[in-house]
Amino acid sequence: MRFFRRPVEGRSGDRPQTWRSAPQRLLGLLLLSALYLPATTLFVTISGKGGEPDYEQRFKMLATDIESSLKKAGGDTEVITLVDATREQIRARLAELARRTKPTDALVVTLIGHGAYDGVDYKFNVTGPDITGGELANLLDHIPATRQLVVNTTSSSGGSIAALRKSNRIVVCATRTGTEKNATVFARYWAEALRDPAADTDHNDDVSALEAFRFAQRKTGEFFETQKRLATEHSVLEDTGKGDGERNPGAENGEGRLASSFALVRLGANAAAARDPDKRPLLDKKDELEQAIDRLKYQKASIPAEQYKQQLTALLLELAKVQEALDK
Repeated sequence: MRFFRRPVEGRSGDRPQTWRSAPQRLLGLLLLSALYLPATTLFVTISGKGGEPDYEQRFKMLATDIESSLKKAGGDTEVITLVDATREQIRARLAELARRTKPTDALVVTLIGHGAYDGVDYKFNVTGPDITGGELANLLDHIPATRQLVVNTTSSSGGSIAALRKSNRIVVCATRTGTEKNATVFARYWAEALRDPAADTDHNDDVSALEAFRFAQRKTGEFFETQKRLATEHSVLEDTGKGDGERNPGAENGEGRLASSFALVRLGANAAAARDPDKRPLLDKKDELEQAIDRLKYQKASIPAEQYKQQLTALLLELAKVQEALDK
């Protein structure tokens, strides 16, 4: 969405168009961010078939680890965990969410287990018939939640991007392509990102989807280096609805804007504020302002420098006021 237009010559008698004022742009950014602010975040964590005892135990532990972190984080959330799920259980639960979620809600679906890719279709390995990436995408498309995040930590998960990508949906995959078929370690570090304060790199007491991705990606790389092994997985993120996933999402490639403003868990003071009904409105306002700042940064290249400075300053001042009120 553009809030500014360059001056153009109008028809005879028309006044030339001018850049909109700083207050107008600030209002536009805040209105836009309000559209993305979820009322409830629904977390659905699904572990698939392990195939052997070690994997069965690992996948179950990862799912319960994520569940524990999400429940401790507080806020207006609903946490659903399906362990060793079947295709029909997944279909039934997602269909149930489609009936009761609202457009203002947010949805996070995390897949843990083994995946497969035959060059055409990605499949999530579950007990009984597997479920395909296309089938998962169709189920998610029917859920009204406007903002969605899919975290596919399985082997061959990169093969699911083409089916899952969509406007306002963030897709994180443990592998770059469907041909990276080894069991992954990315899931371990994604789970760790949800409980380790080190993942909060901007120190705002929230771990965003982008921060969790970068944390898990870095930890995965360190694992292979420490083990002196050739890396068999390369995680990617896609949130434009049209890309193939980026190893290094940022303003230069357009990826990561949605992920940077998608708060997964709250830490420290924010977690305490989320449990305090009197402070929840302030916390929501803080989220709104931080999302507006993130969007403004991604639009920097298309905005005159002075206008960008004015808007950023206004947002930062307002954010400081909200933070001061939260700290009282």
